[in-house]
Amino acid sequence: MKNYCRTLTFLAWCLCSQSFAAPTGPFSPEQWPPTIDAKKTVHYVSTDASFTPPGPTWLADELRILSGGDQVTTPITIGGHSGLKATANYLNVADASYQEWADNDTIDILMQVYGDAALLNNAGQPRNFNFLIGTLPELSFPVGGQLPVEAKNQKWNWVLFRIPNGTRPSDGSRFVGSIPANAQGGTQAGGVNGGTIRAEGVPNLIVRVVAFGEMGAFGEPEAVNVFAAPEKCDAEPETNYVFIDLNKGTTNRLVVLNNGDQTVTFQSDVGPAGDKRRAVRPNGTYMNFGIPDNYLGKPCNDPRAIKMCVQFYDDPALIGATFGPEAYATDGTGGIGTYPAERRHKLEGTGKWVRRSFTLAAVNLKGVNTGALTGGPRLAFEGGSVSISSVDLAILRTGNHPLAGRDPLADCFEDPKICSDAYGNFAELDLAKDIQKGLAPGNSAGDQNMIQEEAGPPNDRRKAIRPAFDDGTPGFGHIYMNFAVTDQALGPTSQPNARLAICVTYYDDPDRIGATFRPEVYQSDRGGQTGLAFTQGNIAVALEGTGKWRDAYFEIPDMKFNGVNQGPQAAARFVFQPNSPPYGKIFFSRLRYAVIRPCGPMAGVNLLDGCKPDAAPRLAFVMGPNRNVRLSWPVGAEGYRLEESPVVAPATWTAVASAPVVEGNDNVVRITPGAGARFYRLVK
Repeated sequence: MKNYCRTLTFLAWCLCSQSFAAPTGPFSPEQWPPTIDAKKTVHYVSTDASFTPPGPTWLADELRILSGGDQVTTPITIGGHSGLKATANYLNVADASYQEWADNDTIDILMQVYGDAALLNNAGQPRNFNFLIGTLPELSFPVGGQLPVEAKNQKWNWVLFRIPNGTRPSDGSRFVGSIPANAQGGTQAGGVNGGTIRAEGVPNLIVRVVAFGEMGAFGEPEAVNVFAAPEKCDAEPETNYVFIDLNKGTTNRLVVLNNGDQTVTFQSDVGPAGDKRRAVRPNGTYMNFGIPDNYLGKPCNDPRAIKMCVQFYDDPALIGATFGPEAYATDGTGGIGTYPAERRHKLEGTGKWVRRSFTLAAVNLKGVNTGALTGGPRLAFEGGSVSISSVDLAILRTGNHPLAGRDPLADCFEDPKICSDAYGNFAELDLAKDIQKGLAPGNSAGDQNMIQEEAGPPNDRRKAIRPAFDDGTPGFGHIYMNFAVTDQALGPTSQPNARLAICVTYYDDPDRIGATFRPEVYQSDRGGQTGLAFTQGNIAVALEGTGKWRDAYFEIPDMKFNGVNQGPQAAARFVFQPNSPPYGKIFFSRLRYAVIRPCGPMAGVNLLDGCKPDAAPRLAFVMGPNRNVRLSWPVGAEGYRLEESPVVAPATWTAVASAPVVEGNDNVVRITPGAGARFYRLVK
């Protein structure tokens, strides 16, 4: 018996010693991860067609990465491979055989992504990767996981997300795999906007491969999501600006290159009479600039947004000629990105020197054909050789860098016409007076149904508009209102971010005390990338129940007029709360927009300044002897009354019975606290 036990023990030890641990990353980007299961079902797409199916149930090109609207992707070469970059907020992927997943309670999503800042949050820390599945109006936003900070390694990496494929309340079918009877919108691939599964909030994400698979088809996330260390590199220098001014003969570490296919000619006496300057023009298609001494950083540093300011002669002989950034480095190993040709400047022939800027996202300092020097974007010319008198380059630093958030070229604008009277600055919609001056109700479709009807107190009924809530198309909350900017009343969409003042005339309904509204989501250009932006919740206006028409003022500093689910142009979409009974059915009778220009004859002028609320006086509380409380506010604050309420939400404000007494420079009310809490406010 004793020997038999020893034999079993020995056999068990042998079996254990022969087992092998599952492979763990980092895995080579040149082949599928070794953790894959070739027998499981997988649908995938490879942007450069470099990956072949390892088994018969792996279907190549079954997926398609969409582009357009708020899910734009553009080709990019980086890290030795080509891929697609999400230049908007979403990456939407359509599966031609989406029905395959109808019985899967879990879907694994394998991607090969480039390891840059897009994988982390704005603070450089791990963040949730959310995915959108389902069809309108029944959607699900599962979290697929997080990636560690090590994922930002300037390399191509395999990453694995896992999402639950839950069931719809309406019919019990799974979000991915079927289209329910109540589906709306572009559902052809079983999801939203033509896709199947959409990655949410992923601006600048760069992908080479996307694959959907049954659970375990690619291994486990903890085995795949392991990353190689980045190359060592010096920290970014505490610099952000270089320039060359040929007319003044001054430079700060920026030189004009004159070699290869980028030769130039230097000239004097260029320009109109009375403003002759020394300038440079290209002999061919290109003009390029180098930065000596790694002054702005090295190619191994992270790519950053670069702002390029050019002062050029708008020659009447070159009307229609174009120029602007063309190629730029995306990494330190030869990756090249291309600036959209349609965004280059087109000469109008004004006969003046013009100063304008271009901003490019994620530029690497390796440069293009700059030799031993670093560089930014290369300029390309078509239709004529434009003369340039000065060029400035600024890196827009972010994060914890000492120069983060500073723009040394803040006075150089992408569209010089914003500094003239070429564009309008005011738009108005007044339903009560039937005025639509560059502003109109939105399309009242999808999840933003709106209702127009009379509203207001008995002695001041007006035509007005409100969000539909439960009165709209079934299946949506209808908590939004959207308004269209018409006839480019505030200028073209291509203009840089505008500071927009908003004045809303709304009915302060006594039946909806505590309901709130605010402009919420809009589009903004952040470092050369236009995407969604959101206002803070604390700017919301809450109804107080005065039974009057009142004005509310908002100001958004960085508005693009691309609109959100509204065309041809729009500003911010309004959101209303609460989204449950009694609902935030708040009426607007009038809406006004005004652009506050940063330069030119209208610099700093706010046409809606009169809508701003008066600065609220300070209500002071002082506890006296015997627990008496002294409430006071300045005598100069005329028209204010003191109100009280036993609760804050929902508040029941009533006027304080005691009349104020003037003591020196203060209005004073003394109260003796009773049982329970009391809250006080000043109201005008």
